[in-house]
Amino acid sequence: MRGAIMLQGTGSDVGKSVLVAGLCRIAKRRGIRVAPFKPQNMSNNAAACADGGEIGRAQALQAMACGLPPEVDFNPVLLKPESDRRAQVVLRGKALKTDEAAHYMATRGGFLPTVLDSFESLRARFELVIVEGAGSPAEVNLRKGDIANMGFAVAANVPVVLVGDIDKGGVIASIVGTQAVLDEVDNAQIKAFLINKFRGDPRLFDDGLSVIETRTGWPSLGVVPWLKSTARLPAEDAVVLEHSVTTGHGTLKIVAPMLSRIANFDDADPLRQHDGVTFEWIKPGQNIPQDADIAVLFGSKSTVADLAFLRAQGWHHDLYAHHRQGKRVLGICGGYQMLGKRIHDPEGFEGEAGSVDGLGLLDVETTLQSQKVVTPVLAKSALFGFELSGYEIHIGHTTGADCQRPMFRIENRLDGAISRDGLVQGSYVHGLFADDAFRVKWLGVGSKHHYQQGVENALDELADELEAVIDFDRLLALATSSL
Repeated sequence: MRGAIMLQGTGSDVGKSVLVAGLCRIAKRRGIRVAPFKPQNMSNNAAACADGGEIGRAQALQAMACGLPPEVDFNPVLLKPESDRRAQVVLRGKALKTDEAAHYMATRGGFLPTVLDSFESLRARFELVIVEGAGSPAEVNLRKGDIANMGFAVAANVPVVLVGDIDKGGVIASIVGTQAVLDEVDNAQIKAFLINKFRGDPRLFDDGLSVIETRTGWPSLGVVPWLKSTARLPAEDAVVLEHSVTTGHGTLKIVAPMLSRIANFDDADPLRQHDGVTFEWIKPGQNIPQDADIAVLFGSKSTVADLAFLRAQGWHHDLYAHHRQGKRVLGICGGYQMLGKRIHDPEGFEGEAGSVDGLGLLDVETTLQSQKVVTPVLAKSALFGFELSGYEIHIGHTTGADCQRPMFRIENRLDGAISRDGLVQGSYVHGLFADDAFRVKWLGVGSKHHYQQGVENALDELADELEAVIDFDRLLALATSSL
């Protein structure tokens, strides 16, 4: 076979990313050579590709569902928000520029040829490409220059399945309303719909399906229940932090402040699933609790701004008290930079040029630089002596006395720093806790949970759940109808 299908949503966070991952795994298990694709993603959770490019973390998970390593063609345009009105534009894996939202929206249509090139490259190499939209096509005020939803689907002639989230309420109106606001050309691209996140007996929605089918003329491909397996999959973006605060009931308590521009916070997932651990996200306005054993500062897309945000919450005082009590602090990437004495931004990469004081818990200083480091790494733990796979995505170079006590050795260089008392540690390596052996050693708490295998198992369970309720054969027939 040879074909493509696109899932678009009636709104954001309707579950498109997870559905695409599950459909990819179903196709792989049927022996179909399948690949994921998202024309444009907006997320500060990114994954490093072997060629030094980066893509959205969700597309890396979808690639894993296909049995593939991440590659830049899976997500040719990635937007990484730096503020409410500004984002870094990553084109085919490489940071292109930082752009204001209004200017990007006015010029984004110029990226369509690159998006189509990546898509055609995948279509030439794979039997099936499963495409994920972004946001909603019902935002018709954004249709001009669109490359993420109908702009792409029409240009590439890819049939669309519209996904509605029944858990949000108003799913009939959202699907019927989407058809009402789209023009004739865009409506013709939609071939079917799916209902997602249904709780209870799906037969109770039979009349609802009939109403949607009668009003739109689109057939239903199924009603997807609330999927339990998704709790064990890496999250795509910070939306999930609003619904996920405390997990686990272990004796070791780990806490992490929710920074305003937190990035690659999926580094927390292995900790949250570790036996013997209670993990808690600390929301803005809350104190870091005194009974915490370990405090973790995860990455940030805007380190200097998030350092100011951290101080505004009073978290710096909590971290100092935490350290004085002889408890551990870890910083990863941007969090590592914050733990140092100073952060220098001589060329103004994150705003005004200048320097700011860090938290001073590590005797290091960081200078932000234009060259962005994006690379998978094989890192040898300086503490425990064994190797683990991870990745780096950062700007900036960190030096200082504590760097002579590194966390890792990567080929011929040192990474990270450890304070003299050993309580404060920092590293640029993401994914370090996905390694079971390192995680157990570093935490000092055993666990029967194998994180990477757990993700693979969750993808298989996701595929099982979807295959039981979705008409996959009909979806495949739609996918080949565009050729």
